Amino acid sequence: MEFRIADTFTDSLARLTSDERKAVKTTAFDLQLNPANPGLSFHRLDRARDKNFWSVRAGSDLRLIVHRSNASLLLCYVDHHDTAYNWAERRKLETHPKTGAAQLVEIRETVKEIVVPAYTQNAVQAELVLEPMPAPELPPLFTGRSDDELLGYGVPAEWLADVKQATEDTLLTLSDHLPGEAAEALLELATGGKPRVPPPAADTVSPFDHPDAQRRFRVMSNVEELQRALEFPWEKWAVFLHPEQRQWVERDYAGPARVAGSAGTGKTIVALHRAAYL
Repeated sequence: MEFRIADTFTDSLARLTSDERKAVKTTAFDLQLNPANPGLSFHRLDRARDKNFWSVRAGSDLRLIVHRSNASLLLCYVDHHDTAYNWAERRKLETHPKTGAAQLVEIRETVKEIVVPAYTQNAVQAELVLEPMPAPELPPLFTGRSDDELLGYGVPAEWLADVKQATEDTLLTLSDHLPGEAAEALLELATGGKPRVPPPAADTVSPFDHPDAQRRFRVMSNVEELQRALEFPWEKWAVFLHPEQRQWVERDYAGPARVAGSAGTGKTIVALHRAAYL
């Protein structure tokens, strides 16, 4: 069984207190060493849309959310009981129908339009009258884009309608609900760029091996590797490479190569991973 960790897990772990993180790490190590350990308290999440989501107790109120199958165990999220359960009930792990990448997809829910009230005073009756403030109508950004094109960028199928209705005012909020590769592609399209479209994964390739999936999921081959990943969550890009970085790390060169870029673009991370790769 492959043991994986998601970047959503390291993000949520970093928000806990020091004592809570210690308890979670102990449980994570136990899961990696022996997921069948009878001392581990697994509970299937009956209300989750994805029936492979389970919770694992890490304390009186702390719960790890794991995606459990016959082939793998994926650490997805950790928080206090209700928050952790709510997170799992709003998500599912699926293989994107176009790109073939594994994605943790937020389940599309009904979003109610928020009307900002404007208060005006009626001069005759001297009372407050509540009137809706009309929102400025901005043109949708992606109405001319086909479903097939948007799917090619990694947009989940159930979010296509929302993407096509997105405007300059709503795009950033919408991006928070989408997988990273889809959000980045839409932001680049909105600013006049041309996003990179990775070739679809072959049917024989695991969805977790897709470049876009490898930026958010990582196999932990031993306890030491897991310990490093959990000890330094703010350095997650040392574990989760962006696909653009990975191509330089794993590329075959005929001789010495130089990677150029401005500060903060990840040159050092690429060099470290290249050294480990060799």
